[in-house]
Amino acid sequence: MSLDEIDFKVLRHLMAEGRMTWSELAGKLELSTPAAGDRVRRLQERQVITGFAALVDPAAIGCHLTAFIAVTLEHPRHRSAFLQKVVDLPEIQECHHVTGDDDYLLKVRCQTTQALERLISEELKELPGIQKTRTTIALSTVKETPVLPIEPLTQQE
Repeated sequence: MSLDEIDFKVLRHLMAEGRMTWSELAGKLELSTPAAGDRVRRLQERQVITGFAALVDPAAIGCHLTAFIAVTLEHPRHRSAFLQKVVDLPEIQECHHVTGDDDYLLKVRCQTTQALERLISEELKELPGIQKTRTTIALSTVKETPVLPIEPLTQQE
């Protein structure tokens, strides 16, 4: 799947302003409006663009607590049930399979420490095969962005 310079421009502009109209995008790309729309549709069909969403301030909706939970499983046979639980829990914003002492790192948003305690004690630790969890609560967030550092691919890639 090769992306050209125009595809990268489309991605940069839409990551910065996802509500941009095709007409506005076309002006920035120096293309016609239908051509800009076609570019976006092709990027969606190729699953380079996987969706559009409103970015919501977590504190504005009461999610004042951000935590990172490292999870270690007893055995890989427990992975499937764990991953299904992760998908089902809306508080879990991200799940990463990681190297090191832990198996997974979760980014979680909750309203309170009591909600975090419930998530850990009643949802995660009650799953079969959870060997241990280690939780870190974020005191503040200096940077958080959905914008990826995209550069055109070199000829080697």
